[in-house]
Amino acid sequence: MASRVGGGPDRGLFSARIGERNRGDSMDIHAPVEERIAWGRAARKVAPRRGQGEWTPRPDRADPISILEESARDRVEELLPIRYGRMANSAFGFYRGAAPIMAADLASVPHAGLHVQACGDAHLANFGVFASPERNLVFDLNDFDETHPGPWEWDLKRLVASLEVAARHLDVPPDTGARAVKAAAETYRMRIGQLAELGILDRWYAQVELSHVIDFVATTDAKKAKDLEHQAAKARRRNSLSVLPKLTALVDGQRRIVDQPPLIVHGTWDGEAVRRVFEAYLATLPPERAVLLQRYRFVDAARKVVGVGSVGTRCHVVLMIGRDEGDPLFLQIKEATRSVLAPHVGHTAYDNHGQRVVLGQHLVQANSDIFLGWTRGPEGRDFYIRQLRDMKFSIDVEAMTADRLVDYARLCGFTLARAHARSGDPVAIGAYLGRSDTFDDAMVRFASAYADQNAEDHAALLAAIESGRITACSDDGQPWQPTRISGSVLDAPVG
Repeated sequence: MASRVGGGPDRGLFSARIGERNRGDSMDIHAPVEERIAWGRAARKVAPRRGQGEWTPRPDRADPISILEESARDRVEELLPIRYGRMANSAFGFYRGAAPIMAADLASVPHAGLHVQACGDAHLANFGVFASPERNLVFDLNDFDETHPGPWEWDLKRLVASLEVAARHLDVPPDTGARAVKAAAETYRMRIGQLAELGILDRWYAQVELSHVIDFVATTDAKKAKDLEHQAAKARRRNSLSVLPKLTALVDGQRRIVDQPPLIVHGTWDGEAVRRVFEAYLATLPPERAVLLQRYRFVDAARKVVGVGSVGTRCHVVLMIGRDEGDPLFLQIKEATRSVLAPHVGHTAYDNHGQRVVLGQHLVQANSDIFLGWTRGPEGRDFYIRQLRDMKFSIDVEAMTADRLVDYARLCGFTLARAHARSGDPVAIGAYLGRSDTFDDAMVRFASAYADQNAEDHAALLAAIESGRITACSDDGQPWQPTRISGSVLDAPVG
């Protein structure tokens, strides 16, 4: 074993394949299991497990509003008030859009020096259900705008803090957040330990099928299982055909996307720009997928606002038609910019951030969209492309009871462990975590402390709006009003 965490040879495929040399990710992944176990245990000296629960802002902590302003510098200026309005609606809405703030905070505290392909924004609303290429419904992470190699703890801390923030938002007992955080951390730790015992291909093929989740839930709660079956049935109907009447109308006999300003508007790209974008995009798809996609014809495209943190980036929805109007395909073209993790762990070697998103997603997800690819658009901006809706649904966080939030936390922790085991070393991570609940309890403390910090930062945003420093508006363009918006913050559309 190397004499210290972060030293020693760097001979693994991970750094070379991702195109980066990551600080701390220099352990030989081909070393004997015993050495990797020792490496993980030695990492406790660099980042004690109990210490992972500490959060106190440094005296020189950057102003959170300045971080938001800096992250918005290259966004569509006219959409920024919507972003700030969605963030202002609640502490959880703020948390969803505050990934760059938390990334800077996480970079200021010790970590174990064991890197994975991180999601970069693994809060509870960025997990969900979607269709695999085999048309099975699977549960997984589903947002990768910020994916980047980085410490595994950063994803887990992003998740557990989101659980505490959400619990405070909901009408649930005061201890619900702590229960949910403990459940997520404990399940992550136990699942990483299980995955450490598996062969590499077994870890790679592991996935969370919704049918298996339903069968498991049915053993203890028949009503909950029935509710999940109902959600699964709804998800199977959430496809491009179901979107057609919601986003389009017949105009002079032609199917067109309907403007819904300021959320959906035409006129940002002309037909020639779309053609160039698609030509470059097709070259990034496997040849058989490119042939499949070319059977559809382009009909229309418009800019579409999505999510909370993504508001202001350049996102477009494209309507394509196959056999006839009963065979539509909606694609989403989403701008990819520098990951919020990059300033703290090293810049990506890729010259296209869309490629970073796509390849990172393939590393983290067990199943990815068959049309996932990347391109470069007007003004040299990077984009990735995927289906707009392919049997997707997210858990209705706003309607969760305390027990269901705890169950959902377990599912997220289980899934995040599998995601990290695909690119990182579960042997070393599992050895660091150990068998006790020391780290689990640390996450409970961290989540509570960071939820307090998030509340302070949210209050700072409200003060900035009140003073006129920040302009915020509702989705319909009206001046933002301080009111708790049920559902629209926790469950704002992501695509």
